[in-house]
Amino acid sequence: MPTSSRGSKNLVSPEILIFDVDGVLVDVRGTYWQSALDTVRHLTGKRVTYAELQKWKAKPGNNDDWALVASWVTSLGRPMNYEEAKIAFSRFYWGTPSRPGNVKNEKHIVSPTQIERWAKRYELNLFTGRTRQEFTYTFKKWPGTKRFRMVVTMDDVEKMKPSPEGLYKILGERDPGSALYLGDNIDDALAAREAGVPFMAIIAQGEHNYRARAKRFRELGALALLPRAMELNHWLSSSDSRA
Repeated sequence: MPTSSRGSKNLVSPEILIFDVDGVLVDVRGTYWQSALDTVRHLTGKRVTYAELQKWKAKPGNNDDWALVASWVTSLGRPMNYEEAKIAFSRFYWGTPSRPGNVKNEKHIVSPTQIERWAKRYELNLFTGRTRQEFTYTFKKWPGTKRFRMVVTMDDVEKMKPSPEGLYKILGERDPGSALYLGDNIDDALAAREAGVPFMAIIAQGEHNYRARAKRFRELGALALLPRAMELNHWLSSSDSRA
């Protein structure tokens, strides 16, 4: 069951739903996360683990996998800047002429049918740390994509998360309290708090470092901790929105 940050369940009535992509609408364990592990292992020769990856992702500023890889590799004794990390990471994510990329493992975890149901009741938008190219590869042919009013990628903002710039672009002059942002990263929560947008965290109890991450999400004001995006239906006040 989804858990509330206050220990009790309070229904919400947003007019605007804003979704992060990775870990919310798309399972990225075999794509971005695997590419980060592959890159760090290749560059350092260290047998780094999934648990270590989660510790790095829990640090502010590491929603950007290129920044994460640069910091992680540097900490292991091989100084690396952002551009070098981007190039190295891309070889594993997109692949090379001799090796398929991890991007082939992309998998949507919310159905187009559910997106349609939400779109009948709410304005839907996306604020993602993906590049426009990465977003297009996964969402161009997906039926649910057409239901999103605005898609803000890292190419559309000057500052990446935890900057709230993408949320400001989506909301314009509208009341931040009329929206709800769903994300799975500490940077998502920080961006929402800065923008004054209510936030719910996607985090399953079986995930690595769950207690520490859950505690941090609560400290940052998360209204609820949801094991998956579909659980949002149990928190929306309109019975018509429930699956």
